[in-house]
Amino acid sequence: MQFKDFGFDKRLAGQVEHLGFDTPTEIQQQAIPAAMSGHDLIASSKTGSGKTLAFVLPMMQRLTKQKALSKKDPRALILAPTRELAKQVFSQVRLFTAGSSFKSVLILGGENFNDQAKVLAKEPHIIVATPGRLADHLGHGHFYLQGLELLILDEADRMLDLGFSKELTKINEEANHRKRQTLLFSATMDHAQVNEFALSLLKDPKRIAVDADIAEHDDIAKQFYLADNLDHKKALLEHFLKAQQLDQAIVFTATRADTEVLANELTAQGYSTVALSGELIQSKRNQIMDEFSRGRHKILVTTDLAARGLDVSNISHVFNFDLPKHVEEFVHRIGRTGRAGNKGIAISFVGPKDWQSFKNIEGYLQQSLTFEKVDSLPAKFKGLKPKKAKPKLVKKVQEDTSLKQTVKASAPIKRKKSFLVAKDMGDMPVMRKKQSLTREEIERQDDEE
Repeated sequence: MQFKDFGFDKRLAGQVEHLGFDTPTEIQQQAIPAAMSGHDLIASSKTGSGKTLAFVLPMMQRLTKQKALSKKDPRALILAPTRELAKQVFSQVRLFTAGSSFKSVLILGGENFNDQAKVLAKEPHIIVATPGRLADHLGHGHFYLQGLELLILDEADRMLDLGFSKELTKINEEANHRKRQTLLFSATMDHAQVNEFALSLLKDPKRIAVDADIAEHDDIAKQFYLADNLDHKKALLEHFLKAQQLDQAIVFTATRADTEVLANELTAQGYSTVALSGELIQSKRNQIMDEFSRGRHKILVTTDLAARGLDVSNISHVFNFDLPKHVEEFVHRIGRTGRAGNKGIAISFVGPKDWQSFKNIEGYLQQSLTFEKVDSLPAKFKGLKPKKAKPKLVKKVQEDTSLKQTVKASAPIKRKKSFLVAKDMGDMPVMRKKQSLTREEIERQDDEE
């Protein structure tokens, strides 16, 4: 099947051909016809499968061929969980809106709010945004969604994991036109919150699942190595950076502080390395992402911040210096390599602190994972034994309950003590205060005597 077989509008088909898109991926083959038919859609596919085009092309087809429902409101809204992913999606949208009458804007958190309000006032046709910032503008009345034709949620599972449920619900309620179409993309169908949220969001949706299980991702070779401690992990990383041919690599760490320390050490070893963390200002983050995407740096050290949204085809290796706490993040981390038909290698170091995460990943993949060895860097750590469950202590119940009642009944009654003399108030005589007599009463008593 070819892109020309989808029956796109001539202008759109010309753009697709001009950009060099020829053969659609599996998710594109299934999702594009379903979306073009007007159905709501819930779809999942592995990372790097080309799902962005699977919703951008049907969106452009609808905007080109159908009349707008509103003259002022945006026609299409694309939501993404992170700023990096939103930027990637926006770059794809711009490929098809360039030179056309369609105006598209990018609304991200961490950028000037007032400038964004001015951009929204210009009535764009397409908005690509992160849900938190977009909900803020919606609350301030900077734009409205009553005429929205197409609501697209990219990586909806990630947005819900990040706690955007309230914002997504608000956006869904505001975009209330009966002809609205909704496309929901998720990394997995096995996400209870996504399935529950889809019930309120979608109308009789079509379901598509393509290569959702990471175990079937043949383009990524997964390798695991035991490590004794932090220094052992550093030695292993240095070994692989020297021993293997790398195009570009991402090294994932557990904390922001670790990214800076490790990046500095790799730079000192002569590698072109840059660190990316959430505490950087947005302009600096954009600069780092852009430079790495253009190949100016060989190694990017980061936390899970860039696990989704970074789309660089030259990433040959992913190193999990520390394993993530959530198994879904492991899937998205290693999905940064092996993209666009290229082969990739994902190497994970497993120390004592990573052991539980490793077992969770093993259960998620439903595989018995094995460890490989570096002969020159043997590990003493062999894994942790599962903790034995402690037996529950069962309290003995006294059979003769009447005896308990008798003991309780015979217990001495505790009385409050006087603050001054600390004697039981119940044992002290009560002395009534004498009343003072008037002069008439005194004279009367004297007369009686």
